[in-house]
Formats: sequence, structure tokens, C-alpha cells
Amino acid sequence: MRPVPGAAEQNPADWIEAVTHSLRDIARQCSPARWAAIGLSGMLPTMVTLNSRNEPNGNAITWEDGRAEWAAAEFRARNGPELYLRTGARVDGRYLLPMFARLRKDSPARAHDTARVVSAKDYLFFVLTGELLTDPSTAAGYGCYSLPDAAWDENTADLPGVPDVAPATLWRGLRADFARTIGAPAGLPVVLGAADSVLGAYGLGAHSPGDISYIAGTSTVVLGRSARFLPDAAGRYLITPLERSEFGLEMDLLATGSAIDWLATLLGEADAGSLVDLAARVPPEDAPTFLPYLAPGEQGALWMPTLTGSLLGLTLGSTGAQIARGLLTGILLESRRCIGVLAETDPRFSAGRLLVSGSSASAGAFRQDLADATGLPVCGSATQMDHSALGAAQLAGEVSNVDVGDSRGSLELTAPRADRAAMWSSLFRRHDEFRKSLTEGAPDD
Repeated sequence: MRPVPGAAEQNPADWIEAVTHSLRDIARQCSPARWAAIGLSGMLPTMVTLNSRNEPNGNAITWEDGRAEWAAAEFRARNGPELYLRTGARVDGRYLLPMFARLRKDSPARAHDTARVVSAKDYLFFVLTGELLTDPSTAAGYGCYSLPDAAWDENTADLPGVPDVAPATLWRGLRADFARTIGAPAGLPVVLGAADSVLGAYGLGAHSPGDISYIAGTSTVVLGRSARFLPDAAGRYLITPLERSEFGLEMDLLATGSAIDWLATLLGEADAGSLVDLAARVPPEDAPTFLPYLAPGEQGALWMPTLTGSLLGLTLGSTGAQIARGLLTGILLESRRCIGVLAETDPRFSAGRLLVSGSSASAGAFRQDLADATGLPVCGSATQMDHSALGAAQLAGEVSNVDVGDSRGSLELTAPRADRAAMWSSLFRRHDEFRKSLTEGAPDD
């Protein structure tokens, strides 16, 4: 739902209905008596406000909502550079703390009625188990979780209440009333789980420091696995707690998948896959320069909320295929930037594999371009896309001592072509010169 410009909302009741429907459907295919556990993965940051009875008192505000940037700017100014060193984030308007500050101003009655602020997965875990908890990766999306201390920091006082933080592997039993609803045994373990980006990387097999996962969903998440908390001097990446004790160095290219869907609709293509096929007919150098910041703003290596999507080089002869090629090339060039930042941080990131998942990345042409643009071998699958769900299942399986298997054997390797390197370097220079021409003098945050 987008009731006003910049808004992006969902009804939490729709999530519960969808989960109930899905679990009943699974029960028809596989007896709940055989279920070992339920694993959870969740989008973030997405804010759910609960009243004193732990009931939602309004729509959830999702990560796509851009109305709280002014509150985030005030928050950053108040906290200074220490904010990133504590939270691993340059908190923008998509984090829960500034989201609630915006809500307090725009909807004071709802804010006054709010007893707790939780994320989407926190709320689902509560509905399934009766206990309000969050995991470290989800807590990092609030904007007030200290990674060095593994605890909420003093800014939590700006929220009416938050869940306790527990390990992603913690589980609680399925509530009896919900168990009856889906025909499952009461007490079935429900594993707390983690953020979708974290479990997507885990499901892809990015288990060792130096591994990079690339998850092309509604947004594109580039996440490098690090053995330690490693802040960047320029704050070019987020630091996200992983499923256990390590950290993800994360850059999110906002709304890339949404941009592909938008352009597919605009050009009359059936779906994102059709748009990728259309773009593949055009050489990258023959397309206009397309800056893919359609959110608007960017949380990739640039982290500039002021960026907007822009086109350079259109003519009366420009075709839909060329525009589609330009959009995909823009996404690939921002991906190259992110992976370059990881390689600067740790040389292991420049020598490993790029593990890829997601609908747009399922096309072989896209994976070849990604390999050529980044210079890294790309491992991906044309059929298996939802590695976040697989990662949640793997984590739940480990907790319950069940081998779920993994995806590594199904991933196909695409090697970079050396003769394409110079062309992609030239495209990146052109792309960045255009971006700088639009942002010169604009504040970084």
C-alpha cells in the first residue's frame, strides 16, 4: 500500500494469513507429524507497532518507505561518527528508530498507543510462539543496536519498547492455538532465524570468510563474509551480524528488482525474465547510461539518499531494448563498485567466488555480464532462487539435527572473459562521471 508519496505499507494480518495458508498447503503435501522445525527469515528494516496487548495498531512500515529521512538526518547529526562505529550503519530513514520518530510526528495518537516497536519477523515469531524476541541481524535494522557490545544502546530510549535479543538459533515451541489452526503438533520448534540477506548468503553456501553472496531480489544485496567486526573508514558498507558469530559486510542496491519489474511493465514485457532477455540483445556499450537509483537514494557503496534514477544518451532512435540494457548495465556497474570496496577491505574478496541468487540473476546472460563486470567467477542457478528460505531451513535443520542439504552442488560456474574487462572499465568510468555530474556539491548523507 502506498497511501501517500514515499509511503510503503503492509497489513501484518496479511502476513499471518499468508503464513497460515502456506503451512496448511505444506501440511497437505507432507504430514506435520514429519516436521522437525519451522525456520524463519524476514525482510528488514520493516516496522510493526504493537499496543499494550501486543496487537498491531496500524499498518507495518516497510523498508521501501522513504518518509523518515529527515528524522534520520537529525539522528545522525545528534550521534556523529560514533554511530557507525557502534551500529555498523549510517542510519537512514529506513531504519526503525527514525521511522518511529516520523510516526510520532505524523500520527501522534498511534505513537502514544504503541507499547513496543518490533520488526516483521519478530512479530511473526510472536504469533507462532507467544514470545517477543529478535535476533542480532534484525536488531541491527533498528538503528540502536551496538555491535561491539551485542546489546541495545542508549538510543533505544527513543522507542517505547523493544524485544529482547537472542541468538538466531534459539527456538521456542509452536503455540497450541496456532498448531491447531494448521494441524501441526503443539510445541514444534520454531527457530528465531535471521534477516533475509543473512540467510540468503547462508543458503547459497557463503560460509567462509572471503565468500561473497549476491542476492538479486526486490533490492540487490551484496554481502561479504568477515571473521571480525571491521568498520570501513568511509562507512561504505553496513556491518550485519551473521547467523552465528561472524559479520557480513553488506551493501544494498535499493529497489533494483523493483526497477526491473517497473521497466518490464512500462515496456509491455511479461516479467523480469523477459526484460533481461530483451536487454541481452543489445551490447552494453550501445545502451544509454542509466543510473538505477529509482528508490530514490542508495545504500550501496555510495550511500547517498539524494540520488535519483537518471538517463543519459537517449535519442529518437533509442529502443526499449537499449533502455532495458542500460538499466541492467547500471545495476551491474553499481555491483562492480560494491565488490571493489570488499576487495579493498580484504584481499580474500578479490580471489574468491561470487555466489548468486535471485530472479533477475537466474538468466545466464546476466551471470556472464556480472562475471565480466566484476572479474570474479560467478556461481548461480537458473532454477533455485529463494536461498533465504533454504538458509532458514538449513538453520532450523541444524538446530533439530536434520540434514536439509545445500545448494552448492546445483550452482553453475560462469568465468569472467578477459577480453571484456577493458569495455566494462570504460563503462564504469562513463557511469561514474555522469553520477558525479548530478551530485557534485550534494551532501553525502
